[in-house]
Order: sequence, then structure tokens, then C-alpha cells
Amino acid sequence: MEKKVLLQAEGLNLDARINGKTCRVLRDISFTLEAGKTLGLVGESGAGKSMLGRILSRQLPSGFNVSSGSLVFDGEDLLAASDKQHREWLGRRIAFIPQEPMTALNPVLTIGQQFSEHMHRIGIDSSDVHQRMVHALSEVLLPEPEQILDKYAFQLSGGMCQRVMIAMAFASEPDLVISDEATTALDVSTQAQVVKLLRQMQQKKGTSVIFVTHDMGLATHVCDEVAVLYAGEMMERADAKKLLTQASHPYTRALTNATPELEGELYMLDTLDGQMPGVESFADITGCRFAERCQFSQASCRDGVPALQVLSDTHSVRCIRLDELEQQTSADDKKAHATGAPFSDRQILSVTGLSKIYKAGNSKQQDKMALAPMDFHVSPGEFIGIVGESGSGKSTLGRLLMGLEEPTSGEFKLNGAVLGNDEHSWQKRRSLIQMIFQDARSALNPRRKVGKLLTQMMDSRPHQRLERQRRMYELANDVGLSKHSVGRYPTQLSGGQRQRVNIGRSLCDLPQILIADEIVSGLDVSVQAQIMNLLLELRREHKVALVLISHDLSVVRYLCSRILVMKDGEVVESGNTQEVLKNPQHPYTRKLIAAVPPTDPDAVWPADICPADNDADTDTDTTEAGSVSL
Repeated sequence: MEKKVLLQAEGLNLDARINGKTCRVLRDISFTLEAGKTLGLVGESGAGKSMLGRILSRQLPSGFNVSSGSLVFDGEDLLAASDKQHREWLGRRIAFIPQEPMTALNPVLTIGQQFSEHMHRIGIDSSDVHQRMVHALSEVLLPEPEQILDKYAFQLSGGMCQRVMIAMAFASEPDLVISDEATTALDVSTQAQVVKLLRQMQQKKGTSVIFVTHDMGLATHVCDEVAVLYAGEMMERADAKKLLTQASHPYTRALTNATPELEGELYMLDTLDGQMPGVESFADITGCRFAERCQFSQASCRDGVPALQVLSDTHSVRCIRLDELEQQTSADDKKAHATGAPFSDRQILSVTGLSKIYKAGNSKQQDKMALAPMDFHVSPGEFIGIVGESGSGKSTLGRLLMGLEEPTSGEFKLNGAVLGNDEHSWQKRRSLIQMIFQDARSALNPRRKVGKLLTQMMDSRPHQRLERQRRMYELANDVGLSKHSVGRYPTQLSGGQRQRVNIGRSLCDLPQILIADEIVSGLDVSVQAQIMNLLLELRREHKVALVLISHDLSVVRYLCSRILVMKDGEVVESGNTQEVLKNPQHPYTRKLIAAVPPTDPDAVWPADICPADNDADTDTDTTEAGSVSL
């Protein structure tokens, strides 16, 4: 029986007029998506992954237009369809699941009001709307769907909001769903639940899915086929399971080698130097767009546009040196490193009985225990990972350590001296402990140049002008920025460079401890690898300690020698990172590990995971609550 083709692109080219030049934003994009199958689009930010969705929805930026090629949807020419026909397809036959549900949902309208508006737009009869909404929310395993309809987005967790978006997308039983980074920045358990739900809905409705992500490992387990994009070109397309283990293109290999794993030997991650060219420079690139960053490039790579070579029915690669690189791998060049090195008994920071209770706003509400009493210490050069799902208390602990919130109880000691709540104690804490914030874009003042941002701690010392100038170049060098970058603004830097500025600023006064809250969450794997290797280098050079708050167990395994697993404000398990992850004792730790996509592409994932995302956990635990010494 011949398989039905739902969506087919052939030689698709997208052009844009920028600075008086015609730039080819997407070049020669071709693929076939069968009914009921999933196509993954993988690549760094700016690769062009989301642009295909914009073409499908006719939401291209001003000045962008499809110049040639075809895009056929269920036998119909999508590019030639009238606006009326296209509007009928959107929402009804083609649906979208956005990356940030909290942004996509209107905060001043209830879920029911927004869902109802969507149902009317796709042509559902008014008399059936309420019943269909309740049924749709039940299908995505949301508890008490009637009550969900009366709630606002801010009253739901991130995972619950994403389930609402999935319910809305599948409500019309569409033929095609485009999931644009729908699991990015979700904790591992929620990500696994969303993926499992997406797969169940797809199988039930027979829907095809375009799965946009920057996570190669995730795409391997979610998709039937994966296309790797770089600077608007399809570099490699292959069966999803084959791509992870038999990648042929240097760019695909680079992405794979830059990804930390939860299993196997620990190696220094390969980093991809440089950054992807911007759209405005596409017109000046005559050959392979990856050549400038490729470690195997030669002069011939810049002579002409390489064609997509068909290796088999399920594998195509765009590289003129493919035959020469067939047997090459960068794995032999990797050097093992150990994160579990012993540390001295001396403690920089020691906390005893630390806890935080948020008082209820009125007598009808109960006080919330955000952090149960715990003991905590950090030694010089020690990297400690704090993991757990959203709402587990990780960020609360970080804010308390930094002094951004007052603890309900607890005694702080820095280098053996007790800290009080006075101004002198605050200044001492600030000089020895620094926070690295998650979103460098919002953390850095866009009106200040990089040099001033790196030395922001010296703003109150105008008499040290020459010292400040020397220090800004020193810090730039420490975090791998060029000396020219100190005169630039944050908007002129890449995401990875901004995060380097963010880290460099925290090092200005040579702190002993850095507190990093999800600083690599949502970054491209190439940028993530650069930041993680930079942190390891800073430990070697400055003996700086790190408290890393993260939901990514693979990142914590790569960086940290000690791990704390938190649930509902309590530390449920702690110890040597490698030992805890290899032999977890607590059911919750095992649940977190099971939620991580395995490195084996043939492994079944996600496994059975608690489906109800209601901020409660069904694991029964007899562990005695109370103070935990770490």
C-alpha cells in the first residue's frame, strides 16, 4: 500500500531584501512528510528552523518572499492558495504549538474564553463548544477540566499551560501540527510528559508533526526523520535513529559531540568555534555556508554551493568532502576529565538550619514551606548541582544563599565568620558570593558597553579608573572574549558571548562562590558546551566554587562533583554526582533520571511517567522529613 504524502517541499527558496542586497534566507529546502509521521528540524538559533512554519502560516517578515520552489499540502499548492482557502486550513487542518505557552496565552482572559474563541474560529458549532473543550482538556490528561476552563494562565504551571496549547492544537483533529520548541526550558519530567502526550495524540488522530528543536537527542526519540539546518540550508537529512549514531556532515557531528550525556565515559565536550552568519551576510557567501566554522574545510568548499548528495532513500548530505570524511570522527581527540576530584575540608560557606516559609496573605490560606530546614556547605573549587522539577525549591535556595531573600531560620558562616543582617555583613557576602543570572539579554544593560558591564562592580570607585580599564581587558580574556568586544554593546554580541559577559561581570571582584541559576537552559548545544567548558577552566585557574541550579541532569553530571536532589522544598537525596546518577536510592531521583532521553536511540522513551501535571507527586516515600546535612 502506497503511503500518503501530506506535505512536500521541493527546491524551496526564500529571499529577503536587506541593505540593498537580495539574500537567500532559505536555500534549496526539500523534504517529504508522510501522513502520521514526524519530521524533526534541528539546528542552532538562526538556522531557519522556524522560518518554515512562518511560510506555512503566511507570517513572513516584511520584505521576505518565496522566490522559487514548491510547497504542496495534501495535493494542494500551498503557495498558490487564496487567502480565504489558507485561512480555512490554519487552525483546522494546520495547527501550531508555540514555544512559550505563558506568552501565547492571554493573561487577562480565562482558559475557557481563549479556548472558546479558538473553537469558534475553526468552525465548531456553538452548542458543541463547551463539551468539545472539556473533552479536549481531558485527552491531554489535565485534572478537573471544568475548573481549568475558569482559570487564568498564571494560575497554572508551565507544563499545564503547554497541555492547554496541545489540546487547542489537536481540538480540530488537524492533519499537520507544527511544534516550535514546545519542550524547550521545561524540566525533564514535564518534557517527557509533553512528548509522551504529543505522541499519543498523534497516534490517536493520525496527525503529521513537524518537530522544531535544538536538542538532537530529543529529536532522535520523537521523530521518524530528522533534517539538520544551518544558515538556511539543509545540511543532512536521515532516519532519526541512524542520524545520532551515523552522522556524516561535520555540522551534525559537531552538534552531537557538543551534547553532554547522562551515561558512559565523561569527555571534554567539543566546542564549535565562531557563530552562525547573519542573514545580511548570506549574499556574500559563495560556497558552503558552514565552511568558516568547519574544521575540515578547504578552499574548494568556498568555490560553489554544494549539492545535496543522496546516500540512500533515507539519507542525504550536503558536503563535497563526504567521501574523505566518511571514516573520520573527532571522538579520538577527546580527553577524559573527572568532575569528582576531592576537595579540602575547609568550608567557604556553611549554612545551618536554613529554611524559608512564605506567610499566607490571609487567614483562609496556609503558610507555604518553600524550603525545609537543611544544612549546606561549599568548599573551595567545588561544583555542586541542585536539581529538581519546577517548584522544588531550587531557586529559593539560590536566592537565600545570595541574600536576595531573608530566611525564616538559619545561620550563615563565610570563611568561619557568622554573617548577620547588617550592612557590613551584606557587603561581605556580596564580595564573596556572586549570582549569574539565567537570561543574559535581560540581565545586561543594553545602553552600556561590554567593558563597563564587565567592571560594573567598580562603578563606586571612580578613583580606580586605570585599574578598571586594565581589569576589563583581563576579565574579557578570562571568559574568552576578544579585546575588541569591550567596546561593543550587548546587542552586538551572540547569545553565547552575552552569557560570557554575564559570567565575567560576576568575576570582577574575584568572588569565591558563583551561584548560577539555569544559565545554560535554552541555549544552543554549541553555546552550552562553550559556557560549561569555560566554567571548568575558571575552576582550574581561580579555584572558584559553583552552585549550579539546573533541571538538566546531563549538564550537572558534566560539571558537578556533588548533587542535591530537591522535591517540595526538601533535599531527598544527595551525594557524589556519579554515584547518585548511577545508583539512585530515592524514587523521585529515579523518576528524574527516567525522564531524560537515553543515549541509545533504540531505547524506549519516555517510559511510564506520572501523567498528571498538577504539581503533586504520586511517589510514596517513607523518608523522614527534616534537617538534611550535606
